[in-house]
Amino acid sequence: MGWSSALDADSARRIGELVEAATALDGGTPIDEQAVLSLTTESDALHLTHSVDDTIVGYANLIPAHGEHGAMAEVVVDPAARGNGVGTDLVRAALSEGGPGARVWAHGDLPAARAIASKLNLSSARELLQLRRPLAAPELPDVVVPEGISLRTYGGTGDDADILRVNNAAFSWHPEQGGWTQAEIDERRTADWFDPEGLFLAFSENAADGPQRLVGFHWTKVHSETDSPIGEVYVVAIDPAAQGRGLGRLLTVAGLRYLRDRGLAEVLLYVEADNVAAVHTYGRLGFERFHVDVAYATTSHSV
Repeated sequence: MGWSSALDADSARRIGELVEAATALDGGTPIDEQAVLSLTTESDALHLTHSVDDTIVGYANLIPAHGEHGAMAEVVVDPAARGNGVGTDLVRAALSEGGPGARVWAHGDLPAARAIASKLNLSSARELLQLRRPLAAPELPDVVVPEGISLRTYGGTGDDADILRVNNAAFSWHPEQGGWTQAEIDERRTADWFDPEGLFLAFSENAADGPQRLVGFHWTKVHSETDSPIGEVYVVAIDPAAQGRGLGRLLTVAGLRYLRDRGLAEVLLYVEADNVAAVHTYGRLGFERFHVDVAYATTSHSV
C-alpha cells in the first residue's frame, strides 16, 4: 500500500506488536513517543506499511517537512522478517517521500541501521545522546531555590498556557519539541504515566517579570513498561529570557529527588550531542552516556 494519513485499528494494533517485538529484542524502542501516539490519534504523520502474505512486517512513520525543519522518518521491522530488505525499502521510500532535507532516525544506531545507512549512502546529520545515572549514588544535591523564585508542582489545566509558552520559546529551534499545542499537553496529561506531582514549575517573583511568571519547568516521566521501572528527565524547558539563573539545575535536581523518592533505581534523559553546555551540566550531576540515536540523511548521489 502507499502512504496514508491514518491507520485502521487492525493495522495500528499490528504495528504496536512490531514495536513491542523489536523493543524486546533490541533493548530499546525503534520509534519514539510521537510516532507511537500517531498510530491511534490524529496528527500530521504519514504511514507506510510493508506486508508479506497480508501480514504487516514493516512500518515507516513520516512527519512531513514544516518551516525550516525537514521531514523526519522512523522505521520498524518485525525481527522475524529482518535481513530481507524490508528496512532498506522502507527507509528509501521515506526519504524519497520526505523530499530534500529528510532524515530517518536510527534509535540506538544498531548494526542493522548502520548497514542500511551504508547501503543507501546516508550520513549522520544529528546525534541524540541517552544519558543515565543511578539515583542512589552519587548523592543528589539539595534543592536550593534562589531568591525571587518559587517552586511548585502542576496545579491543573490552568498552568497549560504558561507551559506551552515556555516550551515553545525554549525549543523554537527543535524539530520535535518545538511548536507544541494544547493537543500535545492533553495527550500526555491523560497518559497512564502522568503524575502531576512529577511536573515541577518555577515562577519568578521579581517585579520586572510580573507577578508569578512561569520561567521554567521540569516534566518527569516513569517508564513502567520495562522489567525494572526507570525514571526520565522528560522535558526541562527554561524561558530564554530567564537563562543564566541556574533554573535548569534547580528544576533537574528537584525532579531527580522526586524520582528517587518514588523508589526508582535509575534515571535517563536525552540531550543533543552538540549541546555542549547541557552535556557538561548533566555530567556534573552524575549522568553518563548510555547510547546514541542517530538521524541519517541523504548525501549526494544517494537515494
